Amino acid sequence: MSTELHTIERSFDDYYSRHARESLDELSESFTITDPSISGHPIVFASHGFLKMTGFSLDEVIGRSGGMFQGSGTCRRSVMEIREAVREERETQVVLLNYRKDGTPFWILLRVCPVFSAPGGAVVHFVAVQVPLMRKQRVCFGSGFSQVNEFVFRCCRKEVCSDSLAEQLGRTSSVNQVLEHDVTELDSEEPCEASDVEKGVAVTAMDNIFSVLTHYSEWTGRLVCRRRCSTPDVGLLSSSLIISLGRIKQSFVLTNPYLPDMPIVYASDAFLRLTGYARDEVLGCNCRFLGGRNTNTSALHLIRESIKTERPCTVRILNYRKDKSSFWNLLHISPVRDASGKVAYFVGVQIEDDYKNEDRQCWSPDRRQLSVIGAIKVAVRSLSMSAGSSRS
Repeated sequence: MSTELHTIERSFDDYYSRHARESLDELSESFTITDPSISGHPIVFASHGFLKMTGFSLDEVIGRSGGMFQGSGTCRRSVMEIREAVREERETQVVLLNYRKDGTPFWILLRVCPVFSAPGGAVVHFVAVQVPLMRKQRVCFGSGFSQVNEFVFRCCRKEVCSDSLAEQLGRTSSVNQVLEHDVTELDSEEPCEASDVEKGVAVTAMDNIFSVLTHYSEWTGRLVCRRRCSTPDVGLLSSSLIISLGRIKQSFVLTNPYLPDMPIVYASDAFLRLTGYARDEVLGCNCRFLGGRNTNTSALHLIRESIKTERPCTVRILNYRKDKSSFWNLLHISPVRDASGKVAYFVGVQIEDDYKNEDRQCWSPDRRQLSVIGAIKVAVRSLSMSAGSSRS
């Protein structure tokens, strides 16, 4: 099993145990569970109802983001509403046009809800319930025609109610072909609204899912809840910032200078691959665990001075992986300020100083480091500006 798939599997099993999968599979509803702490905010669980509705297999959706089901007809405003709710870590509900594996469009009522860690207040997952919007359809015919297949159109367009439909039916071998063609056009072009019944289905589905999640999280001792039960831990990163940082592919860590011992609060996937550690072995630790008996003290002194003076620096330092193997690390340290100019974090960007590494032929180490720093600063400042505007 690849490291990525192992991480995705652990994302679910560590909180709810494997038995939760069996209970969730017994639910008839269509839903997915995603993890914002993993790069790309991927799907870590998909129900049988969801797979049946979309036509995808489980292997085709696990590890992918929800964006794979969107297309040219998907309303960008609705997508932004979802992203805003994720950023603010709150529940939301939108009507969305999605696409099946075969490319056919279909309307859904999408209800998204965060899953909170009961003891720490962090968002550990998001549950997304998809309720297909069933349109009652009716064909309006001229004189001499009766109802076909008892379809009732919610919206009769002019060309459907005109005599041209009778001519089209006369040229078509099957009435169902006409209906199927017109229904496809309606699904892809006409906006759709959810009825009170469909909204009720979404609420009930979410209640059923959380009943399973909370029950099995008690088994693992990592209790989750639907509402934030406690104040988030100091230094906890928001889901939105984690998702933004997850798009950066280089090796780096983010540390919080306002917490005791300045612990790591975010570690990139590339950093974990470079060092061999798992994410839960890194978060909450000071970066000194990478050092060893031959780590150069002069580099450590420059790092401490950089943090003390809130100025960037670059050092070449001998570090050690989890398996005790050593590597020379071209480490760049830089403060990251929020929109008010206050230092919010320190970032450390690591590049293995290996002259056999072909990446050196593309971008120089300093350019790669500065690109990472720039992306992180944009993410942090954008978040702090958004938070400030929402408070005002």
